[in-house]
Amino acid sequence: MNNSKRVWFDLLFYIAIPYLIWNQGKDLIGDYYAILLSTAPAFFYTIYTFIKERQFNVTGLFLVITLLARTIVDLLSGNAETMLVNQVYFMIGLAIFTFITILVKRPIGLYFFVDTAYLMGYKREDSKKLFFEQDLFKMMNWLTVLFAGRYVFLAIVKYVLIQKYGVEGYGNMIVFRQAVTWAFSILIAIYTYFIYKKIQEKTGIDNPVNPNMNE
Repeated sequence: MNNSKRVWFDLLFYIAIPYLIWNQGKDLIGDYYAILLSTAPAFFYTIYTFIKERQFNVTGLFLVITLLARTIVDLLSGNAETMLVNQVYFMIGLAIFTFITILVKRPIGLYFFVDTAYLMGYKREDSKKLFFEQDLFKMMNWLTVLFAGRYVFLAIVKYVLIQKYGVEGYGNMIVFRQAVTWAFSILIAIYTYFIYKKIQEKTGIDNPVNPNMNE
């Protein structure tokens, strides 16, 4: 799926359809079930993308586990307000987990990077050995901080909106959530570019994530 199509599909499944379900369903089936149902398009779209792009790796596994965990939390919440508050706690939990991977010297951002490099032609064992070198390892830690920061910021934004609007502000939460996600995706992409440049300096390979293109 190319980037332009990906943006349109993201808009459709992460914002447009969930917002439509929430807006039209809250009066018919109640706030709780409308919110719960509105999460279904994003859930199935993410699973579909996972299977289609064959992300059977650390990145894909992390994505599916967090999706399933959040779905379980939502189902066990019982009412709309509790569900939204639990989602804030869930994001904080993800941020803590992400920070822990830095503390144990296994930054999850590094493994995300290894998976991306593998899909673009780099051998896992080679890239992992390279990324654990001191200078690159430090950059991988900061990359992981960005992932954790995204969860923290999402939690803060959702908490503020809950306090200000309550359950009725869920429509705004859908839009703000995706806006925050895209903003951090841009930051992560920019920082990833600097990591690539550093890899080029260390290896002398023009295209570090697909070295075979230089043959």
